[in-house]
Amino acid sequence: MQKYIFCFVTTFIYKVYAPGPILSNHPNTRIMKQVLFSLLTVLLMSSQMSLAQEGTESEDIIDIIKKNGLEKSHVMDIVSDITDVYGPRMTGSPGLDRATAWAEKTLKAWGMKNVHLHEWGPFGRGWELNHFEFHANSPGYWQIIAYPKAWSPSVSGKGSVIYLNVQDEADLDAYRGRLKGKFVLMDTIRDVDEAFDPLAKRLEDKDLLKLANAGPPTPRPRRGNRAGGFSLNKAIWEMLEAERPIAVLDRSYKGDLGTVFVSGARTGEGRARDKGKYVVPQLTLSVEHYNRLFRLMLKGVEIELDLKMKTKYTNPDEMEHNIIAEIPGTDLKNEVVMFGAHFDSWHTGTGATDNGAGSAVMMEVARILLETIKETGIQPRRTLRLALWTGEEQGLFGSRAYVGDHFAEFDDSGWTPQALRSGQQDISAYYNLDNGTGKIRGVFLQGNEQVGSIFRTWLKPFSEMDASTLTLRNTGGTDHLPFDGVGIPAFQFIQEPMAYFKRTHHSNMDNYDHLVSDDLKQAATIIAYFVWETSQRDEKLPRKPIDEDLIKP
Repeated sequence: MQKYIFCFVTTFIYKVYAPGPILSNHPNTRIMKQVLFSLLTVLLMSSQMSLAQEGTESEDIIDIIKKNGLEKSHVMDIVSDITDVYGPRMTGSPGLDRATAWAEKTLKAWGMKNVHLHEWGPFGRGWELNHFEFHANSPGYWQIIAYPKAWSPSVSGKGSVIYLNVQDEADLDAYRGRLKGKFVLMDTIRDVDEAFDPLAKRLEDKDLLKLANAGPPTPRPRRGNRAGGFSLNKAIWEMLEAERPIAVLDRSYKGDLGTVFVSGARTGEGRARDKGKYVVPQLTLSVEHYNRLFRLMLKGVEIELDLKMKTKYTNPDEMEHNIIAEIPGTDLKNEVVMFGAHFDSWHTGTGATDNGAGSAVMMEVARILLETIKETGIQPRRTLRLALWTGEEQGLFGSRAYVGDHFAEFDDSGWTPQALRSGQQDISAYYNLDNGTGKIRGVFLQGNEQVGSIFRTWLKPFSEMDASTLTLRNTGGTDHLPFDGVGIPAFQFIQEPMAYFKRTHHSNMDNYDHLVSDDLKQAATIIAYFVWETSQRDEKLPRKPIDEDLIKP
């Protein structure tokens, strides 16, 4: 509007000064000129202020976000609280409840609005480990590196070992009546090769080029019929539940040097977290210690193991909660930009790379934006909504429940949308982070070709930070999938692999010490800018086509 007034006044002054039969000889011409010049001066000053503000928003905002994200970062303090103080954070556990209360309190103290818990469930019972000792008494005492699988019950006992060598269901008869009071070995020896190459790596140019040149994602082929394998496993675990050995032992399926990858206990029928379900105590050993036990058994050496484990089933109402917080928008406040990460973890480490890192980065994104708003006085147009999900480790339960409550109606599986809710149109984008500590190198576009040119522009200010790759490929296994599945633009960032899958993911080594400070600062800064730019656009981000049958009339 100002530019139109400016043009009008300029034209009018020109008419006043220009020679003419009317105004040039009018007695009030000098006064009119003075008034118009004063008005012009005010308009020019206002225009300059407006241009200065627009310059701040379009150019300086990047520098301010970088300053708050890189020079004044809090991300390592945040992730230390999440991991050192409140880790681990298993869904359903008192540890997660304590971490949730801390996150709520922290976000409110920062000035986030509408901080609340989104309830979902029923999830099932929770689980907490209170005490664990495991060692061998013969052939000599030695401490065994091992961790209980989640939902294993309390147990105390001493006993020998027996190897369960089962190829088909007929082999089970040989073990019936022989397993009570024993430690059952489930695996054979796994050879361990010395590592001559480093476990951690960063993406090379050739890796990024391959991603950039990749075409749109293709549907994954269906798995072959594995009913026979599933049937045998079910029969094995049903027999173990009937026999009730002291504990079932397996070895870490990868890793060495004391790294143990552990998740949840297995059952024959139902789930270990089902209320009232009996679960056989289960432990995962380091490969070196499991191998030693197996070799001793093969030699016929007498082995006695000694286990003391105290656990507790928790969460009697079986309900769980996501953490939600907002920065309110202005003229487009009914539209929302979401960003989030899963807050829950497994139990053997402190959930640092999976996914204290992502949660801390997204909380830091919120803090960066709050500080940027204070410093510039510029408000987001759309509402910015942070979400910290729970139940991700067991099947994206928290994010799926949120999408189901707000954006779509799902079938009984909880995966296939049957109809869209009105709120689906209000979400411009959802950004997710959940692949460890590595810095961002670009974005998985999830097959959304239209956002490519937009994201390329947004990545340009960060070219010196090595973030420039866009790929049409998708990536799975985390909380952007429920959003993408109902037609909301949802994205996971390309991250450096580091030693995530080789050393820390779901392992006892998933601790603060394996986090890379500069990488987390870089990730938080880039995501903060993506969230901001998504908020300030005139239009929501482009969407992929969606099944018209899902759209309610």
